[in-house]
Amino acid sequence: MTEDKKRRIPTPFGRYFEEFVVGDIYEHRPGRTITDTDNIQFSLMTMNFHPMHCDAAFAAKSEFGRPLVNSGLSLAIVLGMTVADVSGKAIANLGWKEINLTGPVFPGDTLYAESEVLEKRASKSRPTQGIVTVETRAFKQDGAPVMNFVRSALIPMKGHGVGD
Repeated sequence: MTEDKKRRIPTPFGRYFEEFVVGDIYEHRPGRTITDTDNIQFSLMTMNFHPMHCDAAFAAKSEFGRPLVNSGLSLAIVLGMTVADVSGKAIANLGWKEINLTGPVFPGDTLYAESEVLEKRASKSRPTQGIVTVETRAFKQDGAPVMNFVRSALIPMKGHGVGD
């Protein structure tokens, strides 16, 4: 193929409103392994210096016997994993209905996530946008569930996204 005949194929990031189908499940990959350094830096950066997150001697005396990953960090990582599939084209994240922490996360654990489209509807006040609601579920490397949450985002219709 000559230089002037090379094709450029952009990698899609996010989805338009029309591309969401209620019942579809997006498997977010790759997973993310959380390190001790991630946990301590996030905990101290956000001023959550609870000793269960940053004092291994203290945490050793707990029922877990070791430090727990700060749940804010776990949530941030799982949310971030969903962006390319769920909210990459979003105009705004509209919020969460609930966040459930269903199992402990420890440094060294790898998180995986999936999001199921629960509902979608055209916006009543913004004719070129719609609201998509998903439930995201996160699991550790062994399949044990660690969290789930429901969130909604304002998503543009085709031809109406930023950069279209």
